Amino acid sequence: MRTVFVLFDSLNRLSLGPYGAKSIKTPNFDRLAARSVTFDNHYVGSMPCIPARRDMQTGRLGFMHRSWGPMEPFDNSFPEILEADGVYSHLITDHLQYFRDGGATYHTRYTTYEYLRGQHGDAWKADVTPDWPKLKQQYHPLQYSETRGVDQYHHIINRQFLKEESDYPLTKCFDSAVDFLTRNRASDDWFLQIETFDPHEPFNAPERFKEDFPTDYNGPALDWPPYGRVQESPEECEELNAHYRANLAFCDEQLGRLLDYFDEHGLWDDTALVVSTDHGFLLGEHDWWAKNRMPIYEEIAHIPLFIHHPDHADQGGTRRHALSQTTDLMPTFLGFHGSDVPKEVTGQSLLPVLAEDHPVRDTVIFGTFGSALNVCDGRHVFMLYPEHVTTEGLFQYTVMPTTLNYMFEVDELAQAELVAPFDFTKGARLLRTPAMEKSPFNPFFGPKVFFDTETVLYDLAADPKQESPFRDADIELELTLAMREHLHRHDAPAELYARLGLPVPRDAGPTLLTQNRKSPKRVAETT
Repeated sequence: MRTVFVLFDSLNRLSLGPYGAKSIKTPNFDRLAARSVTFDNHYVGSMPCIPARRDMQTGRLGFMHRSWGPMEPFDNSFPEILEADGVYSHLITDHLQYFRDGGATYHTRYTTYEYLRGQHGDAWKADVTPDWPKLKQQYHPLQYSETRGVDQYHHIINRQFLKEESDYPLTKCFDSAVDFLTRNRASDDWFLQIETFDPHEPFNAPERFKEDFPTDYNGPALDWPPYGRVQESPEECEELNAHYRANLAFCDEQLGRLLDYFDEHGLWDDTALVVSTDHGFLLGEHDWWAKNRMPIYEEIAHIPLFIHHPDHADQGGTRRHALSQTTDLMPTFLGFHGSDVPKEVTGQSLLPVLAEDHPVRDTVIFGTFGSALNVCDGRHVFMLYPEHVTTEGLFQYTVMPTTLNYMFEVDELAQAELVAPFDFTKGARLLRTPAMEKSPFNPFFGPKVFFDTETVLYDLAADPKQESPFRDADIELELTLAMREHLHRHDAPAELYARLGLPVPRDAGPTLLTQNRKSPKRVAETT
């Protein structure tokens, strides 16, 4: 068995033809859907980028226990399991977050990997004394910075070296994919992951793609929206949206190269192909740009998934309504290759759903560490926020104290306590560190920057755009009970129940390992 997994970043489901897009043509995603089973109710788990990838690689949700961070020593990793079972895994990626402190243990789980430079804020090209007066004229103030280490700073430097289409990291990813397939298509038992940062901001694509989306904007480069409320002029908003569509068209064309290779070499007959994303992206809907600051609306949470399996080729062009989410990818990949699924995995294999559309669960939960706990049953979405969204009473559990591009603060570690294992840590004890105002993750996607933090309920059938929040005690009770089941299944810490105003189970962990080991104290007793 051979598998190709294509992972885009920030792919807005409603911008794709198979999901009803009208403002942009995506002929290659249409081709893919004709060959694949298209999942209509696929959702995120942990948010954002790296937490989502931990879900995908481990098959269980991580946002209840920590924020953005590396793979932990006790985590199950599907490429490692495949390797142990004789399946070669190779990662091709331009995703810079794997090569920063908070993501540095993901790519090394694969048998081999290739990193293609130049995306976003990649600290790639060195220019000690840039011509800032010249560069400042080229970029809108929203995406201009002369501060070393800031993502915009590095992007401005790197962008000078992206002159031809062949220079773009997205092109290089698919170049490398074609090279891998050419050298290995006669072999069996391999897993190829093609992972690109596009269409994540900045929406930088070769100019010919932008020509199909003209606007009335007349100014310097503007293709990097802020993470915040929409405050830009109509012309600026139109320009930002046009660049997203241009970048998506670039992605569609590169995907087409892969589909062409499948066609030319008959890979559809013996190779699985899975295409998805980590999360969606707001392009002005709900008067917000991007993600992380606001509630996890449908445009962010509800994501595309396409699966082609040679044993179910007759299902190409069909759709599935079963609720699925990112954690399901890991057991699905293991199922493709006949590997056993570890007991710690909470995701469900979607292999049976390819044969027949039947439910694998009644509800999904998703969220960002420290923010709302969201539950969806396919009809309703209930967003349950803590009464007070602050860092007080919020803790991270880890033995890998890094996040984003930072180490944990010494003040965090100075207050760390050793706690007993959770049921998924295989006996490993963890550090329980307080989430603080100065915690490195906080200014990016922590309580410090959460807005619109009101508990609400949405009816997706009557209100698919989530414009009319409401409250209903009976529906909320049913969904809250489902939440509690998910929390228990994931061995959520006691203080998370307390923060959300839910009854704390008597057996909720973890246990603090005090100096007097004969008298451990359960966290549930202290919250």
